[in-house]
Amino acid sequence: MNKINHNKGFTMMEVLVTIVILSIGLLGLAGLQASSIRNNQSADHHSQAAMMIYDLSDRIRANRNGMAAGNYNAFNPMQVAACNTTAACTAFEMATNDMFEWNNNISNTLPNGSGTITGAGAGNLFTITVRWNDDRTGATGTGCSGNSAVDLACLSMSFLL
Repeated sequence: MNKINHNKGFTMMEVLVTIVILSIGLLGLAGLQASSIRNNQSADHHSQAAMMIYDLSDRIRANRNGMAAGNYNAFNPMQVAACNTTAACTAFEMATNDMFEWNNNISNTLPNGSGTITGAGAGNLFTITVRWNDDRTGATGTGCSGNSAVDLACLSMSFLL
């Protein structure tokens, strides 16, 4: 007695469907990994910006005379004094050196990084803002709107002396 098997090729179809489902799952995992790396890099940039802000606030606290005179507001990179100790520099020279080193650190650490300080010399409150291109969209706006298509990412902190 010959038995006819009508299920020829059915196992092959099961294997092909399994491969398609597995491929879709692996593509999803790859996308998740890419998103995780992007978010990790963004968190690193945010941490670096916070570190830069605290660095400048410490420099300002160490040079209160330069802060009171408003020397941190009038930064000119062409007037940088080569001073590394307070004994060899005036308050103005220390402030310009601090701003020069701080701006160099930001531009070397963050993509399209820049920093500003406001309120220096206008009392005890000052605000430090660091901006960078977090998602590399080519944005150039200087606002802190959170719209990455227009504005750079930014972190801003205010301090009291």
